[in-house]
Amino acid sequence: MAAAGCAAEAPPDGREPLLGSAGPAAGEDQEEEEEESSLKSRDVVESQEHYKSRWRSIWIMYLTMFLSSVGFSIVIMSVWPYLQKIDPTADASFLGWIIASYSIGQMVASPLFGLWSNYRPRREPLVISTAISVAANCLYAYVHVPRAHNKYYMLTARALVGFGAGNVAVVRSYIAGATSLTERTSAMANTSACQAVGFILGPVFQTCFTLIGEEGVTWKLLCLQLNMYTAPVLFGALLGVINIILIFAIFREHRVDDMGRQYKSINSDGEGSDVLDQNTEGSIDHVAVVALNVLFFVILFVFAVFETIATPLTMDMYSWTRKQAVFYNGIILSVIGIESVIVFMVVKTLSKKTGERAILHAGLLIVLVGFFILLPWGKKLPNIQWQEIKNNSIPRTAPSEMLVPFWSLPELQLPSNHTAEPVGCPVTQSWCLHTPMIYLAQYISSDVLIGLGYPVCNVMSYTLYSKVLGPKPQGVYMGWLTASGSGARILGPVFVSQIYTHLGPRWAFSLICGVVVVSLLLLEIVYKRLIAFSVRYGRMQEENC
Repeated sequence: MAAAGCAAEAPPDGREPLLGSAGPAAGEDQEEEEEESSLKSRDVVESQEHYKSRWRSIWIMYLTMFLSSVGFSIVIMSVWPYLQKIDPTADASFLGWIIASYSIGQMVASPLFGLWSNYRPRREPLVISTAISVAANCLYAYVHVPRAHNKYYMLTARALVGFGAGNVAVVRSYIAGATSLTERTSAMANTSACQAVGFILGPVFQTCFTLIGEEGVTWKLLCLQLNMYTAPVLFGALLGVINIILIFAIFREHRVDDMGRQYKSINSDGEGSDVLDQNTEGSIDHVAVVALNVLFFVILFVFAVFETIATPLTMDMYSWTRKQAVFYNGIILSVIGIESVIVFMVVKTLSKKTGERAILHAGLLIVLVGFFILLPWGKKLPNIQWQEIKNNSIPRTAPSEMLVPFWSLPELQLPSNHTAEPVGCPVTQSWCLHTPMIYLAQYISSDVLIGLGYPVCNVMSYTLYSKVLGPKPQGVYMGWLTASGSGARILGPVFVSQIYTHLGPRWAFSLICGVVVVSLLLLEIVYKRLIAFSVRYGRMQEENC
């Protein structure tokens, strides 16, 4: 049997197994007891040097994940004005393609880098992918140079940044293989926390660089303009170079099984080991794998919908101007980001008591309640631009240069001769004439709940996925999971923009609630299958894993 084979070998780190105090073998029962004693002793056999090296490498993966998310968010607020500056022919629809190009690039690259990492040292795809991101950021800084087609150069640059971000699959597969089951949830939570912090700090970095201004400094020798649009990506390129140096200097290949025992990685020298072959006996539960991919798609899909709808929803419901909507929603999303980091830290402890499946179930329920709250109730209609202009009444407008407390915006009125952008729910959206408004208290409550449920679902789905896959190389599987998330971030905005514009928030959020309910039913169906590989094959007992 597999356990006997493992016990018959010396530990892969070269040390002799630590046996219990059993006497000479007196039969098969006694031999099995000795083997079990050897296995239990080997569970704790890890030198201090190996332990430190393993966790230093994991921390490098945390940094790589952080930089990947910073690469996406550091320019997200400035893409549109920079695009208008370098290429006046670009319109809002092309902006949508530029935003989506990042996710498309990541979706294509994730399985490829994952496959690469299964058969070669992980340092290779990590360095190459990061170098692609560095080069893409440099290209973004020079998209103003060509005399024509500048928007296509920007599109290419953002797609390549997303392609480089495909190393997320390598990062998560490495962390899954370098941690035991007891360490896995905490490590995955830390990974997701680093990703969330990157999304939060990216816009902060962008805001700091706005002090340089639109003109900035020009180096004619290098044809480089260092301004508020190019400085963030050059800063991202610098961080990428530092990341490559740290990968070469600190990162090492490490692999442990589900019980934390060290064994040789196929990525270290291209050769397997007897221990690895014996520990990977058994097939992966592909039903559970597919189910978790679907659940992860739904989780990313509903959050992409939430992010996309925030600005138009608040402009329609609360008569916020474009500047006010961006400013206040930016504050709200920043608070949600901080909330997410706290949640990532809490679930590490909570999962030890309740298990990942129960927490995932609770997270989906919280997301469902969050979107249910967003359904329009009551009789009050939102302010409508067309009605106010038609009746020659004082338009309910707000000056774009003002930032007043959002709780006072519905009462804000200005003199009729004041130059301001029209605000309210546009009459071109026919649902504005009969759909009740969503009150600000509803919106804030929904933000809090979705900000609580999303990070819970995110980290639990990743953790369960890695445990279901077990000790086998996870690069390709993690690549498909990352690709499903990228696909959700592409389809989510398209879905909500069409449904919301033509049918309104009641239909949009009702359909989202329906999608979440279906995902809860799917979770119930596969609930008992979402167990660790080692538990499934009787190598470990289930203890909330």
